[in-house]
Amino acid sequence: MTQLHTGQPALVVRTADVLIVGGGLSGSLLAMQLLRLPGTRHILIVETRSELGRGEAYSATQLGHTLNGNAARMSVEPDNADDLTQWLATYLAAGGWPESAEQQVPVAELFPPRGLFGRYVQQRLAEAQVVGAHYGSTLAHVHAEAIDLHSHADGVTITLSDGGTLTGAAAVLATGMFAAARTPQRESNGLNAAAVDPWDVRRMSQLDPQAKVLIIGSGLTMVDAVVSLQQAGHRGPIDVFSRHGLLPHVRRQPPAWEDFLAQDDSIRSTRQLLRKVREQCALAIGQGIDWQAPLDTVRNHIGRLWSQASDVQRRQFVRHVRPWWESHHHRSPPPSAALLARLVEEGRLNISAASLQGVENLPGRQVQIRIRRRGDSEASYVIGDALINSTGIEYDWRRVDRPLPKQLLARGLVQSGNLALGIAARADGAVLDAQGEASPRLFAMGPPLRGLWWESTAVTDVASQAKALAMRLAAEG
Repeated sequence: MTQLHTGQPALVVRTADVLIVGGGLSGSLLAMQLLRLPGTRHILIVETRSELGRGEAYSATQLGHTLNGNAARMSVEPDNADDLTQWLATYLAAGGWPESAEQQVPVAELFPPRGLFGRYVQQRLAEAQVVGAHYGSTLAHVHAEAIDLHSHADGVTITLSDGGTLTGAAAVLATGMFAAARTPQRESNGLNAAAVDPWDVRRMSQLDPQAKVLIIGSGLTMVDAVVSLQQAGHRGPIDVFSRHGLLPHVRRQPPAWEDFLAQDDSIRSTRQLLRKVREQCALAIGQGIDWQAPLDTVRNHIGRLWSQASDVQRRQFVRHVRPWWESHHHRSPPPSAALLARLVEEGRLNISAASLQGVENLPGRQVQIRIRRRGDSEASYVIGDALINSTGIEYDWRRVDRPLPKQLLARGLVQSGNLALGIAARADGAVLDAQGEASPRLFAMGPPLRGLWWESTAVTDVASQAKALAMRLAAEG
């Protein structure tokens, strides 16, 4: 992989056909698809990490930080759902990941470590580079941060953190996820300043093993945080606080269920959807079938249902249904769920429904949080030895205190998406500016399109978007 360091201020490194901002899953899959297409094109990926293909999610090094979907659900090939399963079978046959035997399930049902998934993405990207070389295409990694972007009649110019610039015919915002625990925010209650990184096992190993740990947020990031604490040797109490006090359900492997929404296009409102889902889940349970079977079929229709809903209906969903959707759909891998269940049974892990009001560092390296428990009219205080921010992903670009989102919003090159989720774009990924005009040169994919599709972070979502966008860019290039 060619890696470029600009080195000199105001230096134009290279003119590319496509500039990709972000080299995690989204950017790497887009590059993979572009390299496979006939024609000669030069691609530059701007990524601050030293490796492509990993990003925020797949840079994890601990075996305990696994995918929350099994191998059969996580293929990066839109036309081959078994691709990860096949790659993993080959990898295991060569002696890789011997710990997989502990899960005692077929390869398709394994939950691989996220770091291993990153290796899979990297291999598929490397293979695509070989294909691209036959067409005369190239890919280079620009190891820097994109801090500004300008679109003009001749193309797009990106300003880099070291003062260098890149120019290209088109640019794609594949910025991935802004993890709340690692993202500076313009408005802050002091949570990040006082908190330990959920994935920093080394830092956690420096805590007293019996330390009382407070965690804000009860979703999948919290699951990772608890796994990190366990691997760091922590054996003390863990108190988790979130608005609704809901834990992710464990992901199981239910049998196939009839796609009932494909047969009924009359469903429009959140209430109609909930009624139908509950009806189907009750029907499944009555037949002795896991309720996750009918629920999993809904996933294929979320983009359509979300895009055709009114703003009022979307707000109703976010306000009243979102916490339950997240806990029922974004499920925990079985090994992690088993750990949480054991800690709850032992009395070490406690979950409370409460909203965070403030954070204060105390003498002696303790931290105090002010919370309001559900049902209480007054706030109360809880003191712990360490605090972890597990509030998940920050989708509101207006709150992200990073140079590129700030500049793009300030100059009106982008606008917030529906309900301030990501940025606004057309269905083909073309970004909408502050006046609602679609850019012919600036596109987005993956998590920035949360407001457009609601579910836009899963591997299969990103893979499908990458293929469609690559074909669009190739056709116009």
